[in-house]
Amino acid sequence: MSASLGRRVAAEAIGTALLVAVVVGSGIQATELSHDVGVQLLANSLATVFGLGILILLFGPVSGAHFNPVVTLAAWFTGRRDADGLTLRDVAAYVPAQTAGAIGGAVLADAMFAKPLVDWSTHDRSSAHLWLGELVATAGLILLILGLGRIHRASLAPAAVAAYIGAAYWFTSSTSFANPAVTIGRAFTDTFAGIAPASVVPFIAAQLAGAVLGLGAVAVVYGRPAPATDRIADLQGEPELASS
Repeated sequence: MSASLGRRVAAEAIGTALLVAVVVGSGIQATELSHDVGVQLLANSLATVFGLGILILLFGPVSGAHFNPVVTLAAWFTGRRDADGLTLRDVAAYVPAQTAGAIGGAVLADAMFAKPLVDWSTHDRSSAHLWLGELVATAGLILLILGLGRIHRASLAPAAVAAYIGAAYWFTSSTSFANPAVTIGRAFTDTFAGIAPASVVPFIAAQLAGAVLGLGAVAVVYGRPAPATDRIADLQGEPELASS
């Protein structure tokens, strides 16, 4: 990638912050405008779809617009033997930036709606069926991102990834966090999109397991890795990949 590591890390931090601000802020707005949980989820998911698509278009050419540690890890794993792939140094810089950005985004959303800046969520999400939902959501996300590279459809990633996350809000029991950084960020807000701190670690464990499952699905469906120009690392040269 042509951008310096510093610029890429800044793009990941800012992009993840804006993504979480969209998720949390739209959740707060939805609960203030309606008492119907279905309407609240619809508003939250639509805002996330539109916001995510725009953020991928904006930051994709700089950093790859991962906004998600499991996407970064998948990018590194699939491109680790290539000179132009992500390095462990890149991963070590991206993941903290994504996590810090996610926390900052939650605090920003709370500030915009005059909520306490840091208010630990009381929304308990500790249940096996929710962890299964996270595993499925994350596996599907990794399969989608890597699969687009394998079938030479990287240019569709902004719309495809945003659409997948929007759909996963509704077809998964967990409403598809599918992102360890965003999960951590959402623990900092006791609002519609929040998650209790005690629920964070099992969610992240399920997401990591889902990423492994997604990588396995790619190997089963597409066989041997595609050339470097077709991998996830190359999607980063075009507007692309991310998750909520």
